[in-house]
Amino acid sequence: MSNSQNTRRVVVDPVTRIEGHLRVQAEIDANGVITDAMSTGTMWRGLEVILKGRDPRDAWAFVERICGVCTGIHALAAVRAVEDAIGIKIPKNANIIRNLMNATLYVQDHLVHFYQLSALDWVDVVSALSADPRETSEIQQKISPHHHLATAGYFRDVQARLKKFVESGQLSIFKNGYWGHPAMKLPPAVNLLAVAHYLEVLDFHKEIIKIHTILGGKNPHPNYLVGGVACPINMHDTGAAGVMVNEVSMNYMRDIAKACVDIVNNVYIPDVKAIASMYPDWFKIGGGISSKNLLCYGDFPEIPNEWSDKSLMMPMGAIIDGKLNEVHPVDLRNPDEIQEFVDHSWYKYPGDKKGLHPWDGVTDHAFGFAPDSDGTPQKYNWISQNGKYTWVKSPRWKGHMMEVGPLARVVMGVAKNMPQYKDPALATLKELNLPLEAMFSTLGRHAARALEASFMTDMMVKYVDDLIANIRAGDEAAANMEFWEPKTWPKQCKGVGACEAPRGALAHYCVIDNGKIANWQAVVPTTWNASPRDTEGNHGAFEASLIGTKLAKPEEPLEIIRTIHSFDPCLACATHVLDNKGEELVSVKVR
Repeated sequence: MSNSQNTRRVVVDPVTRIEGHLRVQAEIDANGVITDAMSTGTMWRGLEVILKGRDPRDAWAFVERICGVCTGIHALAAVRAVEDAIGIKIPKNANIIRNLMNATLYVQDHLVHFYQLSALDWVDVVSALSADPRETSEIQQKISPHHHLATAGYFRDVQARLKKFVESGQLSIFKNGYWGHPAMKLPPAVNLLAVAHYLEVLDFHKEIIKIHTILGGKNPHPNYLVGGVACPINMHDTGAAGVMVNEVSMNYMRDIAKACVDIVNNVYIPDVKAIASMYPDWFKIGGGISSKNLLCYGDFPEIPNEWSDKSLMMPMGAIIDGKLNEVHPVDLRNPDEIQEFVDHSWYKYPGDKKGLHPWDGVTDHAFGFAPDSDGTPQKYNWISQNGKYTWVKSPRWKGHMMEVGPLARVVMGVAKNMPQYKDPALATLKELNLPLEAMFSTLGRHAARALEASFMTDMMVKYVDDLIANIRAGDEAAANMEFWEPKTWPKQCKGVGACEAPRGALAHYCVIDNGKIANWQAVVPTTWNASPRDTEGNHGAFEASLIGTKLAKPEEPLEIIRTIHSFDPCLACATHVLDNKGEELVSVKVR
């Protein structure tokens, strides 16, 4: 790293709201433009080690705790991995219920990400105090005429509520932010609208998760089951009371699903379009490797136990070097396709092996302070790239760094001519007068997530109706218990459970020996996106997305936060700006 008089260092640490496990370093030139960036995962959890020797049927309950925000998706990947290893086929009802629970997670997660985790990077909360509620009401009725909360009186009440926060000296949930930052462009009336929607969505979360509590017993971390789902089904009059799936609960879930359709289409989508219209330059910023390499595993199988293009509602494939007319098939079992490297990660492999397929994966920590770093292993001011610098491994697909997530799914869906992705994406781009290339950007990730949320709300309604129809046709099976007992399993077997988590491609790999877990590896979306650079110096998705970005006010690096947030790693930041000698100039906390 250069320490010349024309180079300054920006450190954002930590960068996550939930676990505080991400650190970002950037070098900026005399014009405030980022010339190099490095992302560091600063916490080792070692869940793979915890699972060794345990019963594979219990693995979902452990790995589900990997993340409390994208709750349930790791459990789904885990049961799929064990089922794949043992050869278990799940019933149709189980497939529908899993899809419904996953679609519910998508809608909740995308709403949480936009409003509670990233919207305030674009919205100046304090500016809303100077808004005219009548103007806000007119904007609401224009961009979302079907939303029922649109009167001037309603927005005046929201403004008064916000004013109480300010006058008390405690902004509460809006306490930390770069209010008044020169990169904030929304007018006061739109800021007030966004604050109102932030509060509406925050209140709505308790409604969405009721589907998880009905089908999975609780939220977060709903229950899953190897072989199906733990949901008794009874659509008859006798004995139906107290059963998870009955006539009453099905109608209740349909009402929740329709409410999700309403809030996504009348609040979320219009808000993203409003921000897009005020920040058009952000469709040219933060692209990184997204215009080159994208990866998807596919998900939401319509046909139980079939993982093919005919069955999957989400795309599967890989795009390399930006060639959208060539989507490569992906084989998660092929040892030459998915490999994890640790050259720049705080792990070690036996025999100096360069890359390992997850079935052969090793989680053996090897923390060390990289040469030329500034500070100590306990308190580092600047970590050098000349060595290991992160707890995140480096997954590669056929040697390529890949970006995963909603942007990858939307672009892949367009490339594969899937109407559920292609039609809304092209229509939205046309409405905003943008080319497809605009998707490869910070705002492109937000737009992709919003479009996908709309698709998922429709699927929620569909899955409720599909479940009712299948049960009424006489099928009440919720699980296949034929191979529940370990004595029915092969002595040695291995499997992979693939999912598209809201944040991107996710796979859990298991190796079972004599009924116990011999090895477990999880390659999660943030492992792909937060990957450190490779041996040739090529940056991971986070790192590459920041290079070339200009900071309007380096002591308040809002632009870094915007782009990193667009990947949805659940962010909370304490920002440190250092001079060219590594001395701290200012410390600012960001939520």
